[in-house]
Amino acid sequence: MTMPLIVSEVAKSFTMHLQGGIKLPVVNNVFFALKAGECAVLGGPSGAGKSSILKMVYGNYAVDEGQIILRHHGKQIDIASADPRTVMAVRRDTIGYVSQFLRTVPRVSALNVVADPLFARGVDREQAQDKARELLAMLNLPQRLWDLPPATFSGGEQQRVNIARGFITDHPVLLLDEPTASLDAKNREVVMELIRRKKTEGVAMLGIFHDEDVREAVADRIIDVTEFAPGYVRQGADA
Repeated sequence: MTMPLIVSEVAKSFTMHLQGGIKLPVVNNVFFALKAGECAVLGGPSGAGKSSILKMVYGNYAVDEGQIILRHHGKQIDIASADPRTVMAVRRDTIGYVSQFLRTVPRVSALNVVADPLFARGVDREQAQDKARELLAMLNLPQRLWDLPPATFSGGEQQRVNIARGFITDHPVLLLDEPTASLDAKNREVVMELIRRKKTEGVAMLGIFHDEDVREAVADRIIDVTEFAPGYVRQGADA
């Protein structure tokens, strides 16, 4: 079976330029692979490197060593060494991302913020908006807000727009960074249902969930990040 995502011997450190160039190691020898239809969760305490791993996989953080292999249009692409144009193409067609925070766009309606990833892939405008309406309704965002820019929405409302935007495409790999952090119980259930649907569609997902109930409901396995944290003394896994 071809794995949609393979992370191999990846290392990351940060250089403190204002502190004499001191290097702070974050993770070392990160190694795992995702299967299609699987939701793996990065587990470990705050500061263990979970978010750094997610950002390296998406290409937001540079990699010191190792490879991050994605299956893109039938070819293997190493995100760790790919040029910016390739990374943008991979994000458009292969790897999606649901972050904790919505980067609002002035004067763009919530409906079009959600539909935009489909616009970028050449999907018909009305078809893309119909899919956006379906997701916003599922996530219980009041219809009166759909045509308004989300900049003034509450944190929970913005997060629902963010989730809808992240789930609207059929990317074969999807990264989930605390997607339920600002949601009430009703909408957490919706997100869990969306994740289950993605599993049945064969999407490989890698996530961070501090909500234990959500984590237990969606995780097929836990990847203990403390195994990759230099010098970390394990005292039991905590996601």
